Amino acid sequence: MTAQAGIRIVSIGGGTGLSTLLSGLKHYVGKEEFAGFDEDSAWIETLTAVVTVTDDGGSSGRLREEFQILPPGDIRNCMVALAEDERLLTRLFQYRFESGGNLSGHSFGNLFLAALAGVTGDFLDAIRVSSEVLAIKGRIFPSTMENVALVAELEDGSTIYGETSIVESRGRVRSLRLSSEDCKPLPETLDAIKHADIITIGPGSLYTSIIPNLLVGGIVDAIRDSQALKIYVCNVMTQPGETEDFTVEDHVRVLYEYSPDLEIDFVIVNSARINDTLREKYLADGAVQVEFEAGAQQSPHAIAQPGPRYRLILGDLLNENDLVRHDPHKLARALLELYSSEVTVSRRLAGV
Repeated sequence: MTAQAGIRIVSIGGGTGLSTLLSGLKHYVGKEEFAGFDEDSAWIETLTAVVTVTDDGGSSGRLREEFQILPPGDIRNCMVALAEDERLLTRLFQYRFESGGNLSGHSFGNLFLAALAGVTGDFLDAIRVSSEVLAIKGRIFPSTMENVALVAELEDGSTIYGETSIVESRGRVRSLRLSSEDCKPLPETLDAIKHADIITIGPGSLYTSIIPNLLVGGIVDAIRDSQALKIYVCNVMTQPGETEDFTVEDHVRVLYEYSPDLEIDFVIVNSARINDTLREKYLADGAVQVEFEAGAQQSPHAIAQPGPRYRLILGDLLNENDLVRHDPHKLARALLELYSSEVTVSRRLAGV
């Protein structure tokens, strides 16, 4: 497809990383022109988020256990990220009760989704109606509709059940699986992946936000068979226990360990250095900035390595406040610029 026709993006992940990416991409949905791009630049026709459903902590975990529904927290955050503006209703969805009692710790958006699931009898309908209420600029699909949990075997030989317990253990993960190994994705998810122009994986927690999506039957095969540009967005920081001392290459290696049929064309990495204050703050918690191997200083860079090959894209994608995060606008522009440049190269090779 040509760049002018409008592109279709599928973003796979969970947690803060996915909502950060979506909040940047939403500004290009439906726009045929935007500043800084040439006449061949793409605008986003459809934006689809595929969200992990293994969260079992906090408000999501309580609602999941009490009402036997999918955890609403990550889905709610994606809705808010895709909402057109910061209207009162959007702020209401993020409001969290803190006055004590049974409602303490719950967000209004989580309760709204749980209530709608009860009224409609279908959690997917609850997502659709909530999305309409917030007038979001995209679609949101759970990675599976089945009630699944994460199960991890740690390097010390212990087995940990549940995402929250895995994170809190701070143990190095030896192997990870879903409690139901036969769970399937929605047909709508597979269709979106099939017809995508860009598929993004990450950013987000490697073991608890990204890999759980890839363990759902059929997801990796659909990504492999898609003609889309496949892009992994690596985290800015390591995570204690989970990815301690991991380089960019370690992140990619683990992705392929759990999904050997996966194909990644590009890995996007933040190359800007965090300030000394934040470096010390994160180091005290056992986290450091994710490094890439020496020699990968140019962008794009074809990595000479055995096994999977991909190109590394480096750039300043940093947003430094009290926490280290990707800047949503920088990241969105990097993705769209990469797509536009690849379309241009393809046309030149085709003699168009």
